[in-house]
Amino acid sequence: MKIITDYQAFQQFEKQLIRKEKVDVKRNFKIVNALYREALKFGIIPLKNPLDGLETDIKIAKVINSVSKTSHKNSPKIK
Repeated sequence: MKIITDYQAFQQFEKQLIRKEKVDVKRNFKIVNALYREALKFGIIPLKNPLDGLETDIKIAKVINSVSKTSHKNSPKIK
């Protein structure tokens, strides 16, 4: 098992891998359909009150959006 020590090299590798990967629309629709059926089965959809938890979602979005997009440059390398 290799340990990732160069974050930028790993990101470059990941971008190249994504570019090479073919999109399987049929498979993706099957996945979405299965997730939808599972959400129905567990009673997650339809929402009883669509605005439930909205305040929490807004707070989380504010925190995520306040994080600097370049902060990973100063973070320690993954080992």
